[in-house]
Amino acid sequence: MDTVECVVIGAGVVGLATARALALTGREVVVLEAEDHIGSGVSSRNSEVIHAGIYYPQGSLKARLCVQGRDALYAYCTERHLPHARCGKLIVATDAAQLPELQRLQQAGMANGVDDLAWLTADQAQALEPALACVGALLSPSTGIVDSHALMLSLQGEAEAAGAMIAFLTRVTAMEVRPEGVAITTGEDGDPSLLARLVVNCAGLSAPGLAAATEGLSPTDQATPHFAKGSYFTLTGRSPFSRLIYPTPEPGGLGVHLTLDLGGQAKFGPDVEWVDRPDYDVDPRRAERFYGAVRRYWPDLPDGALVPGYAGVRPKISGPGQPAADFRIHPLGTARSGMIHLYGIESPGLTASLAIADHVVDLARGLANA
Repeated sequence: MDTVECVVIGAGVVGLATARALALTGREVVVLEAEDHIGSGVSSRNSEVIHAGIYYPQGSLKARLCVQGRDALYAYCTERHLPHARCGKLIVATDAAQLPELQRLQQAGMANGVDDLAWLTADQAQALEPALACVGALLSPSTGIVDSHALMLSLQGEAEAAGAMIAFLTRVTAMEVRPEGVAITTGEDGDPSLLARLVVNCAGLSAPGLAAATEGLSPTDQATPHFAKGSYFTLTGRSPFSRLIYPTPEPGGLGVHLTLDLGGQAKFGPDVEWVDRPDYDVDPRRAERFYGAVRRYWPDLPDGALVPGYAGVRPKISGPGQPAADFRIHPLGTARSGMIHLYGIESPGLTASLAIADHVVDLARGLANA
């Protein structure tokens, strides 16, 4: 059985950022990825938004790592000339009953260190975005967009330049915590093929399942997965908006919002559909609900202007009707045999990816000193 110092499971944006951060400390790192390319799961099926850090409870990992990660991500992309834009967004109230929620969001953002939020009247918001219909809005200048694939390619390149290796088409099927390390089984033969001193489980949707397949891991060290599917519809024709437009949040997500790619193409989504297992088909019939939701803030959305785009699945660890869960980054073990499991890394996981990686490095250092 081969031995390695660190194994990172999953080559999405968080896994790649983590592999890079660990390798830059001088550690030997191998990334195990089940598919044949990077970013094949959650990382390639999101809105590519750089979040400011508004929505999350004060003191939560989501709040802290989003704000830290936002600043780190803008700096990283600027220094490396990666495609991104600090375009800003408007969070809008389309009914007077929603204004208290906007005020709560402004206070929550300020508590999290988002100090550039501006309250706009309807006239002020429409002066920025004439096609918009609202009774009030919050302007978030720190919100932006990023080319997530370019970001992941950069992280991969820097991880490999620092000595990390990526093994594609290598699916982890079981693990066992042993005194001398974590034994990792890949494939279906049932025999461990790799022994690692540290394993970081960045497997996204599969992270709780991998933990459940780890011998020697107690139920309290695990998490229950819940899958919230979100579909996106693309706008045909030119967008009348230059900023992202978000409604007030809805249970399970942030509502059907308008985001832009770096070419100015608009898309709407995601909605929330709780599913038993991940699937990525977009049901064209869901467009009917999208038209109704979007026309609350863009009344002039033409009939027939939305076409099915793509779908993603949020790797949640709280289910329907439950309070939204924080990121759960769970370290256990000692220097000789350690694991760090990353559960529920949904939005703002892309924004927070560099900060999550630094957090994992700090946790790994703590295990090494245990």
